[in-house]
Amino acid sequence: MLSNQRTSSLYTLMFFNVVAYCVAYVKELIEREDWSMYVNIARTSNVRHLALSATKIVLEWTKAITFIITVVFMLLVFGLEKGLKNYTPTTAYLVVTGLYFLVTEKVFMDMVASWLENRRFDYFESLETFYVPALILLLQLSSSALMTGLCVFTGNLRLVFLSTFTNIRIKYRELQEGYVKPLRHELEALELYRVATHAELANHDDVCAICLTPMTCARITPCQHFFHADCLRRCLKGSNKCPICQFHFL
Repeated sequence: MLSNQRTSSLYTLMFFNVVAYCVAYVKELIEREDWSMYVNIARTSNVRHLALSATKIVLEWTKAITFIITVVFMLLVFGLEKGLKNYTPTTAYLVVTGLYFLVTEKVFMDMVASWLENRRFDYFESLETFYVPALILLLQLSSSALMTGLCVFTGNLRLVFLSTFTNIRIKYRELQEGYVKPLRHELEALELYRVATHAELANHDDVCAICLTPMTCARITPCQHFFHADCLRRCLKGSNKCPICQFHFL
């Protein structure tokens, strides 16, 4: 996409990494619960550990100073534009590489995974811990395949073969072995129990007997009891009996 600018990919990757670092640091500050700069010897003790406390203070200040310096230098580079005189990427190049970086960078994918898990979509049936990682890895695999396809037009077959092996084949095996097979195994345990319709849930108008929370989606057992899919799946791992009436499932 930028055949006459061999260093453009390096500059772009450096810029994206700086942005990812800043986002990760801000995310860490937002999610932090313990703002104490001291380390106690034990959780129930008020006695402070001098060496660990000093190490933590130095570490926190180092991270803060590094973040400030990074932001300042980035603003100076874009403000003065002296360091960008040989860097003139096209909009299409920035969009393609930026989207690929977003779907493959851990900090951004962790944010997407957290958002999906908190939304609790009915389609996932409380199985977000299995669906979300698989969907994220599938998105990364699709993006890698797209980028590898674009590399074909550059004529660099060595890069195409390397990307096919490291970014596609290895990711595909990871998706199949680490996520798809466990997800299929969990779904097979629920195949005998059909999904309740919205009308049935409205008529039932009750909470799940296992977790005692309202049900927007549920599975129905042969004995006509309603449970969250995730709750039922966990119970079936310990026993093949209904948690309410002790009906023995096949």
